[in-house]
Amino acid sequence: MIAPRRFLPSISALLAFEAVARLGSATRAAEELSLTQSAVSRQLKTLEDQLGVDLLARNGRQLDLTEAGRAYVGHVRDVLNRLAQASVSARTNPQGGALNLAILPAFGMHWLAPRLRDFARSHPEVTVNLSTRLKPFAIQDSTFDAAIHFGHEDWPGVSYLPLMPETVVPVCAPSLMDAPVRDAAEILKHPLLHLETRPRGWARWLAALDVDADPPAGMVFDQFSTMAQAAIHGLGVALLPTFFADPYLRDGQLALASDQTTQSIGSYYLVWPRERETGAALGSFIAWLAAQAGEAGEK
Repeated sequence: MIAPRRFLPSISALLAFEAVARLGSATRAAEELSLTQSAVSRQLKTLEDQLGVDLLARNGRQLDLTEAGRAYVGHVRDVLNRLAQASVSARTNPQGGALNLAILPAFGMHWLAPRLRDFARSHPEVTVNLSTRLKPFAIQDSTFDAAIHFGHEDWPGVSYLPLMPETVVPVCAPSLMDAPVRDAAEILKHPLLHLETRPRGWARWLAALDVDADPPAGMVFDQFSTMAQAAIHGLGVALLPTFFADPYLRDGQLALASDQTTQSIGSYYLVWPRERETGAALGSFIAWLAAQAGEAGEK
């Protein structure tokens, strides 16, 4: 049910308020919106009268947000962004909808992307748009419908679909060693490559295999992709997720440095804003991804 008209300001008034809140001036807002200053001022007065609250306070020539204005402008921006997104979707995909997904590079490229063809075939009415985000963000205030998360269930304000735990395996260039080490401690004889976001990755792998030793320092990388390339070029042994390492192992660019796999520090999840209504496109994607994760877990 749509709210009563008295609670629904005009788009023009909301655009004027958002521009003034961002620019701090009715004059600058008028220039951006191609309106006169008086027209912007009228829109602001109409909005404040309709809400019955002061949103802006004049400080010389500057217009500053009141406490109520600061609380309101975030909601206004979210509404305007989502309305614009919905309008673009309606124009570009009138029979379906768009799904904006934030992904982690390694998981998105090596696990999710190869499976998306199946989703596209099953749901041709949905267009999936992918963008990279490395860390949790304020998803409820963004244009993203969902995101891939690694770690634990510690992202506030979201619902979770567990996908898979991260299992890691040591790999290296085929020329670096003749065969996989049988004793995990032997890995310490080789240079080890480290990931910035998994600083204790090697220590956990060794401890899980009952090796009481501190791994030596080595080159540090910010992404699995660059660390894998370093391993391919013989710079050391990399600890990679199995889903990431498998293509390189199959084509011979990398070889197992040990066949011992261990669990990493977390799992992969699909997350989406808890307070938002789940649209048809996201609902279809959640159901499809749950099935994909179940099939992957059975293998």
